[in-house]
Amino acid sequence: MTDQNFVDICNMKLSQFFLWFSISITGSVFGQETIQKEDTLKYVQLTGIVVNDELERLPFTAVYDKTTRRGVIADYYGYFALVVHPGDTVQFSFVGYKKKTFIIPETDTTNELSLVSMLESDTLQSEPVDVYPWPSKEQFAEAFVNLKINNDAIDAAKERLSPQEMAFVYGNMGNDAISSYKIQSQNYLNQVYYRGQQPPNNLLNPLAWSNFLKSLNKGNLKIIN
Repeated sequence: MTDQNFVDICNMKLSQFFLWFSISITGSVFGQETIQKEDTLKYVQLTGIVVNDELERLPFTAVYDKTTRRGVIADYYGYFALVVHPGDTVQFSFVGYKKKTFIIPETDTTNELSLVSMLESDTLQSEPVDVYPWPSKEQFAEAFVNLKINNDAIDAAKERLSPQEMAFVYGNMGNDAISSYKIQSQNYLNQVYYRGQQPPNNLLNPLAWSNFLKSLNKGNLKIIN
């Protein structure tokens, strides 16, 4: 390495050192000025609730400080708390409602501020619309007249209510509690009434045969082959 090259390398290193030193000094001064500027700002504790135009609380409303680009989300009851500065613009936004802004006032008396922010509804209500599967009333009338109703359930119910089906069901159906009680009571009464004697046999009762023949002659009874 020649002497000239060594001198050039030293000069380049010194230039880089002075550049780094200048940037460090400038950044330090700027940082101190920023800190001093922030220290001189007045802080305000902003608290409040967010409600709608019907005075119902709006949960989880976005509260955003557009000046400092900081924000919070209100809780379930619409309550929020945010540290701001006088002159900051605070924006409240909730889905379905118009955004609202509030400028923190300049005050020297207190560092706390409470407010109730009311948001207006931002929805449009249109006239109700009835949607039909037919493009015209004529086609609806034609479809209504030619409508085929499925009568499978009705036909099945009619078959189950036919006299033959009812007789079959009645023959296979056992006695209910009331019928069983009546039969049992009648048997007990017969036993008590004919206790100590022979129960009558209607096959040998002339009066029963006489009533039978009279009913047969009048046509009240029919003989089925």
